[in-house]
Amino acid sequence: MPRTAKTAAAKPAKKSVSKAKKDSSLEFKGFTPYKEKKGEEFMSEAQETHFQEILQSWKKELMEKVDETVHHMQDDATVFPDPNDRASQESDFTMELRTRDRERKLIKKIEQSLGKIDSKDYGYCKVCGIDIGVRRLEARPTADLCIDCKELDEIKERQMKG
Repeated sequence: MPRTAKTAAAKPAKKSVSKAKKDSSLEFKGFTPYKEKKGEEFMSEAQETHFQEILQSWKKELMEKVDETVHHMQDDATVFPDPNDRASQESDFTMELRTRDRERKLIKKIEQSLGKIDSKDYGYCKVCGIDIGVRRLEARPTADLCIDCKELDEIKERQMKG
């Protein structure tokens, strides 16, 4: 909920949140948490619309970053005579490309989630079939496991690593 000038002045300033945390925050993206109505069925049409808007907005944001990266790399593709400058630029490009690769995978997960909304499978655990929950989906819109199945999955993963 946006604060008014009056309430903003009365409250102490919050410490700045790291960029990574801001990127995953729904409020940062301009969404407010879904308010469930009393007796509302899970994954009602209103909830599906809410999550579809979140996922489409997130995908659009990621696609814009991809475009920015392409333009940035084209504009900054300078051949430096100094090997240290060249190595630094290559390192920067490599980091940027790694980030974009992770985001490409995330875009694929977003598209899968949008497909699940269309097929009415969104919001249900792929292992046990129960509701994932609105709050968990708002925190991680691409979640496909309920919290219990996710915890079991993480325990198994830790045990496999040793």
